[in-house]
Amino acid sequence: MSAPFVVGIAGGSGSGKTALARSLAERFGEDSALIFHDNYYCRRDELTWDERSAVNYDEPAAFETSLLTEHLDLLLAGQSIDVPVYDYAQHNRSEQTVRVNPAPIVFVEGVLVLYEEELRKRFDLKLFVETDADVRILRRIKRDVLERGRTIESVESQYLSTVKPMHERYVESSKVWADVIVPEGGYNHVALETIAGGLAANVANLAKRT
Repeated sequence: MSAPFVVGIAGGSGSGKTALARSLAERFGEDSALIFHDNYYCRRDELTWDERSAVNYDEPAAFETSLLTEHLDLLLAGQSIDVPVYDYAQHNRSEQTVRVNPAPIVFVEGVLVLYEEELRKRFDLKLFVETDADVRILRRIKRDVLERGRTIESVESQYLSTVKPMHERYVESSKVWADVIVPEGGYNHVALETIAGGLAANVANLAKRT
């Protein structure tokens, strides 16, 4: 099998980048692997729940990106990896891992994946999902309350103290590295079809060369 075609998908929290990544991965099925940068948040067993709640999770130092880079290199070499699983309710990694096998296309999703140079070097295609800030915060509130067990007050506090300023400092500036800007992410069906078609053609061409 030829080396995987690696796609980095970045964008602000609530932009629709996860929906885009999932839709693309579902489109290619067993021919794709999907990795979320969030699962590589640093383990913080030494902190109490209250202390973990106060951590800035929107800056580069919050992630163990070196482990993700190592895992990408293993996938590129044709080896399987065991991806950590992050528990949002506990603000910490769980004891679980998920086996991810090599595939022709590897999608890597996260707010800061285009900010990190070592990740960018490994991406064959870099996508940035751009969505209006008001839409992003509304989606974030709905997701964090319904899916992650947060209160509206905690979501508001985190957004104002870290999410918004870190977005302006790190995430927004990283779109200069993008090959394609995708408005509305997975909710943009025209863009989804176009990207999927282009990926299918690229992977087919790579397969012919091996």
